[in-house]
Amino acid sequence: MQQKITRRALAGTALALAAALALAGPKAGSAATPSPAASQPPQNAKLEKVVLAGGCFWGMEAVFGALKGVHGAMPGYSGGSKDTAHYEVVSTGTTGHAESVEVAYDPAVISFRQLLEVYFLVAHDPTQLNRQGPDSGTQYRSAIFYTTDAQRRAAEAEIAKLNAAKTFATPIVTQVVAYRAFYPAEDYHRHYVALHPDQPYVAINDLPKLQQLKERYPNLVAAQ
Repeated sequence: MQQKITRRALAGTALALAAALALAGPKAGSAATPSPAASQPPQNAKLEKVVLAGGCFWGMEAVFGALKGVHGAMPGYSGGSKDTAHYEVVSTGTTGHAESVEVAYDPAVISFRQLLEVYFLVAHDPTQLNRQGPDSGTQYRSAIFYTTDAQRRAAEAEIAKLNAAKTFATPIVTQVVAYRAFYPAEDYHRHYVALHPDQPYVAINDLPKLQQLKERYPNLVAAQ
């Protein structure tokens, strides 16, 4: 039987490794691995934001960061207080936070409806209650933290449409709630998929989503 690879165990290892590397500094003659940079929006662009939760924020960041018109996909925490917005505390499932990604997008390039399509049909399984794949707990719930009433209406309409069409075998459990605050995650979570593509959890759970995105919505994927 295949061993279940959970986020919490791997992230704990990643935190220890990040601390060790920070103390040791770069090896002589080695170059630091560059982090992917968000594309710069045109000067006249009017960006909008939405916070999306759907399981591990590593994969969510990778998927939405790959889209045209998205100029920021920041992993973090939403739904709880500032005092508890720390990975080890959020991982207890008692803070009200959900692992989330704050998406800054240009609606002139990619519409909110298109973001919702990717969210529901690629980024995660919206029918899983308080879990996603091998990860369980309320911190992995499916939720849309809308920042405008138009986003709320669009999200509710999309859920109704997908349920009516029986797109999934069971009803969607995604929460649609008003945005209150978003707290960026610790630095070692940023660009995690891009920087750790060979990690087992990433290879099993996240890279297939990126492949599905390219196959299903090639017109929405930004040029590499």
